Amino acid sequence: MTVIILTACPPGLRGHLTQWLLEISAGVYIGHVSTRVRRRLWSRVIDMAGPGRALMLYQTNGEQRLSFEVHDHHWTPVNLDGITLIRRPADPIYNAAMPSGWSKAARRRRFGRRPHPASRQSEEKEPS
Repeated sequence: MTVIILTACPPGLRGHLTQWLLEISAGVYIGHVSTRVRRRLWSRVIDMAGPGRALMLYQTNGEQRLSFEVHDHHWTPVNLDGITLIRRPADPIYNAAMPSGWSKAARRRRFGRRPHPASRQSEEKEPS
């Protein structure tokens, strides 16, 4: 089984892939093709992708029983001890230093939502 996922690719490539694979969702193609056809489809995807990105998964013999091919994608396949994983780049938003101190929600949870009852009684006595 072969799965090809396209993002921001030209319509000509999408039309070419529908000749061989079934489009089950926008930009997601799936089907059973031979290794020879799969390699030619992937080379065609690389040639026609333009500014778009592509990801191909296909069935192989091995521990995971699948393999990945990536074109112009931020996520890259990495082989770790015979297992292929996808490495995502670190997001600078999540790596930024967190502000020190308590958040407003944490303060409310820790110290309660309402002022202490003793302080409420003193506020009621002052206006008289």
